Amino acid sequence: MNKVERFKLKLQKKLIAGSFATLLLVLAALLSSCAGGKEIVASGEWKTLDTNGEPTARHEAAMVEYKGKFYLMGGRGVKPVEEFDPETNTWSSLGPTPLEIHHFQPVVYGDLVFVMTAMTGKYPKETPLENIYIYNPDSDEWQQGPEIPEHRRRGGAGTVVDDGKIYIVGGIIDGHTSGTVSWLDEFDPNTGKWRELSDAPRVRDHFPAIANQNLLYCVGGRNTSFHTEENFTAFFETGIREVDVYSFTTETWTTLSKSLPVPTAAGGLVEVNGDIYYFGGESGQKSAHNETQRLNGKTGSWELVAPLQRGRHGGGAVSLNEKIYVAAGSGNRGGGPELSSTEEYSLLQ
Repeated sequence: MNKVERFKLKLQKKLIAGSFATLLLVLAALLSSCAGGKEIVASGEWKTLDTNGEPTARHEAAMVEYKGKFYLMGGRGVKPVEEFDPETNTWSSLGPTPLEIHHFQPVVYGDLVFVMTAMTGKYPKETPLENIYIYNPDSDEWQQGPEIPEHRRRGGAGTVVDDGKIYIVGGIIDGHTSGTVSWLDEFDPNTGKWRELSDAPRVRDHFPAIANQNLLYCVGGRNTSFHTEENFTAFFETGIREVDVYSFTTETWTTLSKSLPVPTAAGGLVEVNGDIYYFGGESGQKSAHNETQRLNGKTGSWELVAPLQRGRHGGGAVSLNEKIYVAAGSGNRGGGPELSSTEEYSLLQ
């Protein structure tokens, strides 16, 4: 083999190696754009905020937006209410809750925050609250509200406000042991009256609900009543894919034709520009989920968008000014590690 032939051979090897390297880069890019076999849609990104102060590490907590600020409350043990100002990225500590409250979805009604389906006590036989508890963010004061009908008490339920009424759906009666229900109730804060409505198509607990365009959406959750002789925590594997929807106009239930791609419990749920975002949660895997799943309001299909920086469940989630915020929660299935970080999701411009 002469010098020219040896040079051609070396050049061919370099070209083949370069092509293979390029192919590997392409494959890596394709794999990085997928999660669970589904392509990630580029629509925004999460970032961990560098905040002034940080919230108390907690899980099975919740958060609401009120007058442009966020109020993180609850979690296992008695924790303070903590206020976050997204303009300055500052956390401030306020007074404690009047008792231990966890596994709930608070709602803002007028100038007050209603807590209606919380649990209290220790795992696994936590008990639901007997009364509504009402928080005033302006004065940082709590008051005990009306008694909840004994036969409709539960925790881990979805709670929303629509047209001056508060709606409670699903939940579990006896902590993490039994009594997952499909109930739907209407509460009128002005009259104190309860109304029992038609049951949802299936039982579920440990989930958030959302009201959007005169509809109530039940997203995620599980059946915590499910146990086996060998495995008490078999309920972690019962994540619900189906999305059940209630029409406030017709007072009827339907189920979306498109199911949740990654079923988890205790994720965050918000609405932005007509799209519904569900993120995080827990399942049978050890680590908390980081997937962000979006129900596209135009196509009616679910799609995966950018994942959380840190997988978590049982934290607080709100949306404001086309941004999504999540704080605290647990980094693994179950109770820990409890997190104190805050993340923000911004839409791509």
